[in-house]
Amino acid sequence: MSQETKYTEDNIRSLDWKEHIRMRPGMYIGKLGDGSSADDGIYILLKEVLDNSIDEYVMGAGKTIEISIHGTKVIVRDYGRGIPLGKVVDVVSKMNTGGKYDSKAFKKSVGLNGVGTKAVNALSSFFRVESTRDNKSASAEFAQGNLINQDLLEDTSRRKGTKVSFVPDEIIFKKYKYRSEYVEKMLKYYVYLNPGLTIVFNGEKFYSENGLKDLLSENINETDRSYPIIHLRGDDIEVALTHSKTQYSEQYHSFVNGQNTTQGGTHLAAFREALVRTIREYFGKNYEASDIRKSVVCAIAIKVMEPVFESQTKTKLGSTDMGGELPTVRTYINDFLKKYLDNFLHKNTDVAESIQRKILQAERERKELSGIRKLAKDRAKKASLHNKKLRDCRVHFGDIKNGRNLESTLFITEGDSASGSITKSRDVNTQAVFSLKGKPLNCYGLSKKIVYENEEFNLLQAALNIEESIEDLRYNNIVIATDADVDGMHIRLLLITFFLQFFPEIIKEGHLYILQTPLFRVRNKKETAYCYSEQERRDAVEKLKPKPEITRFKGLGEISPDEFVHFIGEDIRLDPVMLDKDMSIEDLLSFYMGKNTPTRQEFIIENLKVELDIIEEDKA
Repeated sequence: MSQETKYTEDNIRSLDWKEHIRMRPGMYIGKLGDGSSADDGIYILLKEVLDNSIDEYVMGAGKTIEISIHGTKVIVRDYGRGIPLGKVVDVVSKMNTGGKYDSKAFKKSVGLNGVGTKAVNALSSFFRVESTRDNKSASAEFAQGNLINQDLLEDTSRRKGTKVSFVPDEIIFKKYKYRSEYVEKMLKYYVYLNPGLTIVFNGEKFYSENGLKDLLSENINETDRSYPIIHLRGDDIEVALTHSKTQYSEQYHSFVNGQNTTQGGTHLAAFREALVRTIREYFGKNYEASDIRKSVVCAIAIKVMEPVFESQTKTKLGSTDMGGELPTVRTYINDFLKKYLDNFLHKNTDVAESIQRKILQAERERKELSGIRKLAKDRAKKASLHNKKLRDCRVHFGDIKNGRNLESTLFITEGDSASGSITKSRDVNTQAVFSLKGKPLNCYGLSKKIVYENEEFNLLQAALNIEESIEDLRYNNIVIATDADVDGMHIRLLLITFFLQFFPEIIKEGHLYILQTPLFRVRNKKETAYCYSEQERRDAVEKLKPKPEITRFKGLGEISPDEFVHFIGEDIRLDPVMLDKDMSIEDLLSFYMGKNTPTRQEFIIENLKVELDIIEEDKA
């Protein structure tokens, strides 16, 4: 018999604040990641610091925030009131300490738990905070949450405000890199929600005059709008909405007190319900809710007193009350839309007619597809029983009550050998594998009907659970894992076309990635290096001399499961699929997948010349 483990007073430990944060970072910032995903921890660190500066602006202090990110160092400088000088150390190193507990000082702020900057401090190898007010300043420096230097009071002529500098700790965040695209998106949301605020990031200025209307203008091309954007404002609420001409499902951008609630919550549920009720009452027709909301693109922001979020990362609102003497969130939003949207439609009958045409079109399409959908669902059920296209994982995106499972991943592979390697080396808790049979169909210009009639697309849609809405998405990360050759590149392009054509929100909301796998293995008797480029191969050969063994991987199937585990585990390399902000989806698909062969051929030749020039320079 095995010896019983002793459980005594010696087993009981009390962790101080920084030890607990470093031991359980996921409780405070969600997943860690390497910066390839917008919800990776390094961006949450930036957001936690930035939220404090935004709260200053909301309270009428400081109209400009300056941010710089160079390499791994982040600096955030605001011109707000400045932290009270005698509390500079406490507010960044003592849990449950902060001004947000005083509702007079911060009435409708995001940061309420007194945790944000403490988490940043504890998870940074370097952290410095400096506050200036009343012509005096105080500063403190930390390393991994430990105070290493403190200047209490100094006379200064600098403008009042707070400056925070930090470097995320590479012990916690391994091989990370800030991507400017994700930072810029975050900053744009902040200025859309705070018209009049200026944010300067690495010298580039972000500013908005029209709030959520500007957000929608950025996210849906003018030629894709069924009617001009409806923009409504109230005391604690702002709404902008339109319907897309080409998009099939609903798309929402929701916010509470400036926080992007990517998982929605009570406010978004209330809005979707209120929109349906208002439209039905205006037209006097009991339209199907799905027909009213189909293709809607909307942004909604509300301000709530002391909001309750369902996790520290504040991605889902749990509050049912607006706070103070105001009614419930549901009643407040419903009353607002009933009054303001109804008034707008009565004054703009051309927009009302466009909405009705869109609803009737959705109704026709739903009825036309109803029979095909039923057959497709039956086929998907039978397929899931009789084949192994999907090797599922145990935990899915929406399975966790207190915040979604951000690690849940679906790898889309081509061929039995590739899917076999990934299947044998994956984490069965969070990683699933979907195996394609040959090349997918080029679906550019085809209708949604093809998704149900084409077996591969139908089964993929069923695996992702996105038939009705991507709110039901089963995996946070959808990873295209194909060989790094011409056929593999073609499959990538066809899959990206599928998502752009029918489910663009998957890409817009940062769920789609390309898996990077090594091209070479360079090893000697003592050491092995996996190389993702020619340059890495040359560096490895130089490092591992004399004459190491070099293997060129021609496909994923040639990588053994024992090796593959490294490439989809902690050291996974993912390239996010992002949309070019200067090109509409229709233009993008038309250029790459349309019949403009000579133009595309010229583009490929020109870019191939650039690539060859770079290779020649490397050789030289």
